[in-house]
Amino acid sequence: MEVKDKLKIAAIQMKNVNDNDANISAAIEKINEAVRNGADMVVLPEMFSCPYKASNFPIYAQEDKGKNWTALSKAAAENKIYLVAGSMPELDNGKIYNTAYVFDREGNQIGKHRKMHLFNCDYKNGGQVFHESDTLTAGNSVTTFETEYGTMGLMICFDIRFPELSRLMFQRGARMIIVPAAFNMTSGPLWWDLAFRMRATDNQIFMFGCSPARNENASYVAWGHSLAVNPFGEIMKQLDEKEGTLYCDIDFSVIPDMREQSPVIKELRHDIYKVVDLTKESC
Repeated sequence: MEVKDKLKIAAIQMKNVNDNDANISAAIEKINEAVRNGADMVVLPEMFSCPYKASNFPIYAQEDKGKNWTALSKAAAENKIYLVAGSMPELDNGKIYNTAYVFDREGNQIGKHRKMHLFNCDYKNGGQVFHESDTLTAGNSVTTFETEYGTMGLMICFDIRFPELSRLMFQRGARMIIVPAAFNMTSGPLWWDLAFRMRATDNQIFMFGCSPARNENASYVAWGHSLAVNPFGEIMKQLDEKEGTLYCDIDFSVIPDMREQSPVIKELRHDIYKVVDLTKESC
């Protein structure tokens, strides 16, 4: 299959409510709108199907190929797009995971990532306290998936803070890493732009982040600011905190030239250090 270089991708920055079915319906409506505006790939936010609260995850969790999975697979097939379906709570043998699914243009699942690094924070001076590990189990697979635009990496939120994971995806050939994420009002101002720009610069690839919109009345207030970053670490497009859809035209053909101008990849010292992939398959 010939690999295409030009991709129009959309990030749906949406709020959610205390109703799974309403959230799925709202997401599908926004997916349909993004397709009408020419998107070939659409990305949803982290935990878009339920309010982001550790105690909610067991309540909203569904098994593989449940009604959410089925509705999103159908939306991808009907619109003939790639759909990175944000993340949602997944129930598997009594354990709950923060899971992102990827569907191809026919609605087939071509990727699945369980958040590897659970977010447990105790920010001082009035900051947020949040422990994902109270209800979630960590995943253990490096996730990449194949498209007509080449290899893509997939991680969820806090995963981006660990440079080894993005390097493993780069080593698998990822041209872009997609990150459904919900940084909060402490971590967002400190690290949101920085993390995406550094992972792009580290690996000289594109990074694409999709956040929920900010809801000041929620128990967990998201930072927003969905964005696209190029291999030079430059922010190409970015939303503010409000609901909206970010559209970005990605041209993967610029990667070799950027790597020639700034030869980070060329100068890696594999004779001294390396990051080893201990997994055999992406989940």
